[in-house]
Amino acid sequence: MKSRTYKTIILMSILPVLTLFCEGCGNNCKANEQGPYQANLESLKKHNDAPEWFRDAKLGIYFHWGVYSVPAYGSEWYPRNMHNKKHSHYKHHVETYGQPTEFGYHDFVPMFKAAKFDPAQWADLFKKAGARFAGPVAEHHDGFSMWDSRHTPWNSVDKGPKRDITGKLGKAIRKQNMRFITTFHHARNSLWEKTPGKWIGHYSHVKTNYPSILDEPENAILYGYMPREKFVQMWKDKLTEVIDNYQPDIMWFDGWLNEIPENTRFEFAAYYFNKAQKWGKEVVIVRKQNDLPIEFSVLDHEKTRKIGASRRVWMTDDTISTGSWCYTNNLKIKSTAKVIHALADTVSKNGVVLLNVSPMADGTIPNDQQKVLLELGNWLKTNGQAIYDTRPWITYGEGPIKEPTGGFKERKKFMNLKYSAKDIRYTASKDSKTIYAIALGKPEPAAKVTLTAFASKNVPDKVKKVSLLGSKEKIKFQQTDEALIITPPKNINTETAIAFKIEIK
Repeated sequence: MKSRTYKTIILMSILPVLTLFCEGCGNNCKANEQGPYQANLESLKKHNDAPEWFRDAKLGIYFHWGVYSVPAYGSEWYPRNMHNKKHSHYKHHVETYGQPTEFGYHDFVPMFKAAKFDPAQWADLFKKAGARFAGPVAEHHDGFSMWDSRHTPWNSVDKGPKRDITGKLGKAIRKQNMRFITTFHHARNSLWEKTPGKWIGHYSHVKTNYPSILDEPENAILYGYMPREKFVQMWKDKLTEVIDNYQPDIMWFDGWLNEIPENTRFEFAAYYFNKAQKWGKEVVIVRKQNDLPIEFSVLDHEKTRKIGASRRVWMTDDTISTGSWCYTNNLKIKSTAKVIHALADTVSKNGVVLLNVSPMADGTIPNDQQKVLLELGNWLKTNGQAIYDTRPWITYGEGPIKEPTGGFKERKKFMNLKYSAKDIRYTASKDSKTIYAIALGKPEPAAKVTLTAFASKNVPDKVKKVSLLGSKEKIKFQQTDEALIITPPKNINTETAIAFKIEIK
């Protein structure tokens, strides 16, 4: 009986704060923007899930950067794990800062100053990396909004950087002629008793181990501790606020959308699509799992990829590091070759890559990450026509390496794949008159490249010309009943991947 009374007192104490940050939002709170789309499947599935510009883009960049970047320890899950007494993050936190009741996650917020954050510099780097769209993790599980929000006091204008991170980035990114993406993880932020005695949400360990932290009404908002209906309303209000203020071209969602009532998710989608109609833009919703119907959204595969080519366009979000999504003090960065190989494999299968980078808390993107991004961009300057604006061919590729079939649970196997020049990935021009064969490595000296997919028995069209992107040398080739055999030039100035341009009659 005491616990129920205790819960009621806390919930009543945060209601005035919630009212303060939700009042006056009018139609935005209801997300009932008028237009052709209604909040039901029959209406929403009329939306084009993957417009032409999105299918052409192939590469976007986003970044896990927020309050969790301040401790720079473990991963972006530090806010949750620092309250779990069995986790190494908890031990680190106690040894470094003290008990969570003495120094809580909310105490990191004033330390997140982002003093060296330069949106123009970031946008320029993303452009040089070859991205065609870019944008922030607008809100992670931690409950801190990286924009100027009136729905929560925990936002980047009122606290921390005291700057509209999303707004400034949006302007800088669009100035570079890139599309703007905003990504959201905040469905997981809700701290609620789903079944009696069973608390779920990112901060469930706070409720279990340190409930006194939630006594402070403003803290309760950060930790997602509020009546369930209030949280669901806030979830939607934040999205409509970002839509109204920043007009994102893509809105991307992490998991747990299934915890948001379906009608609320549909109301958000209808609001976004109707707004886009008024803007005169085609927009995209990307989600994981089956959290929204595939008829009007794009499926994302976290750190993994499709096994074969898909009729529907899909996305993979992957990070430039081998570990955490956010910056940590021991973060290890992938080789440029791994990033390029994943991109080529994804594009060959009708996918789009969303590549994550991990800035430091002060707004610095470390040099080792910049190096990979710039090398990726240089590779795309030479080989971009084999990536951008392409479509899948009759087969996605050939070669000894096969991707795992287990999805996310096999993500480490995906990261450890070691491709070679014998692994080929194909893309095609929109009219299918030009095929690109991307060898995921540098051929051995004097070795020929054999493409069995071009066997005369498989391809009725005759090959009329073969060239190597980035090379002026004339390429010798022979098409037989069994394969297209290419003699590559002697001088190849890359170790990562090469792309043959194959023109057919």
